[in-house]
Amino acid sequence: MTSAGVAPLLRKYGAPGPRYTSYPTVPFWDAPPTPDAWLEHLGRALDAPAGAAMYVHVPFCHALCTFCGCNMRVARNHALVMPYLSSVLREWETLRQRLGRDRVTLGELYVGGGTPTYLHPEELDTLLGGLLAHASPLAGASMTVEADPRVTTRAHLEVLARHGVDRLSLGVQDVDPRVQDIVNRVQPIEQVHRVVDDARALGFRSIAVDLIYGLPLQTGDSIGATMDAVLPLQPDRIAFYPYTPVPWIKPTQRRFTEADLPEGDAKRALQATGRARLAAAGYVEIGMDLFARPADDLVVAAAGGRLHRNFMGYSNVPTASLIGLGVSAIGDAGTAFAQNEKNLQIYEERVARGELPLQRGHVLTDEDRVLRRHILRLMTRYATDWREPADRVPFLESVPERLAPLAADGLVTLDTDAVAVLPEGRAFLRHVCAAFDARLARAARLTSPR
Repeated sequence: MTSAGVAPLLRKYGAPGPRYTSYPTVPFWDAPPTPDAWLEHLGRALDAPAGAAMYVHVPFCHALCTFCGCNMRVARNHALVMPYLSSVLREWETLRQRLGRDRVTLGELYVGGGTPTYLHPEELDTLLGGLLAHASPLAGASMTVEADPRVTTRAHLEVLARHGVDRLSLGVQDVDPRVQDIVNRVQPIEQVHRVVDDARALGFRSIAVDLIYGLPLQTGDSIGATMDAVLPLQPDRIAFYPYTPVPWIKPTQRRFTEADLPEGDAKRALQATGRARLAAAGYVEIGMDLFARPADDLVVAAAGGRLHRNFMGYSNVPTASLIGLGVSAIGDAGTAFAQNEKNLQIYEERVARGELPLQRGHVLTDEDRVLRRHILRLMTRYATDWREPADRVPFLESVPERLAPLAADGLVTLDTDAVAVLPEGRAFLRHVCAAFDARLARAARLTSPR
């Protein structure tokens, strides 16, 4: 479908929707597990053959990107770093002791933020060494660290490579100087080239780049210039996702006004332009908002029905559990979620007392588990069905009616107990998934005018 052909459909289905990094989505978590219950859920999930995934949150940044919605802290003094790393490693020790395990098998490690490469190379070495001293990565484990090209040196990359990290995720967002200035992320493309060249020279096997559409002052020309600058780098993966302003949650986003933001048809045109450029460059769309080169292992996993997704994104490693370490980190046991304290000081105080620093979470109901399975299938396979009794709950009876407009527009094929997303419908994947979101539907009924 051409950009012109997709534009009316983007307008019709333009309302923002959840990214479904979890189901239920975080706003609908209403049954938090106790620490003991969380340990039971997590312990049962840890013995899966693919091992566990681990996410570690580094909240520090050297400057504020005003579009950022992450839990981060501008720290101009490195004095905060080592106490925080000590807390993370102590949390890891407490968790293992409470689980009765000296070591945990890992299929995936992801260090995000914030800015992990805000840490000095020696600090990064301390963190990774402490984590991996009691973890056993499987052969072929996915090991990724997020990096800001403005502060990432070859010494950082050498530390990562020494610990087995061979995937790098780089924030680029946009190369237009006007856009970079208004979001306070001035980053010449030459800095990105330097990091990519160093990483490849050191043997990193995957380079991912994040791009955002819908940023303030962004235009079709700036999206085109960004693609012109990034595509010659031949990233293995490109995340191309929408900016969703939440100034009531992140007041720093008020540095710019709504008048600065491309909205409506303008934002949809940016999306269509970027997707068309990525397709023309040979990138294969994976799930939602992610594009990869044809030989990438995510493309291979997707073709073989083995693609997996968790809070960290897409993976070819089908881990059944996610261990979250650090302030605000989220864990996933398949049957329950748990999120750590978001406040850095409270997090460190609770860890120092030997507590699991949980702040909120959710134990999935039987209905949650079934609907989560369908949403994950859609996110990774573009199809799901509820023909088997174990895949059915009463809410699914209403799903065909919810999907009927997308079927009429040629975006999905639909049966009474199955749906498949057509290539033309992949830009609307979150809307397909929303048809399976019972909690969102019930909340909409409660808030709709009567």
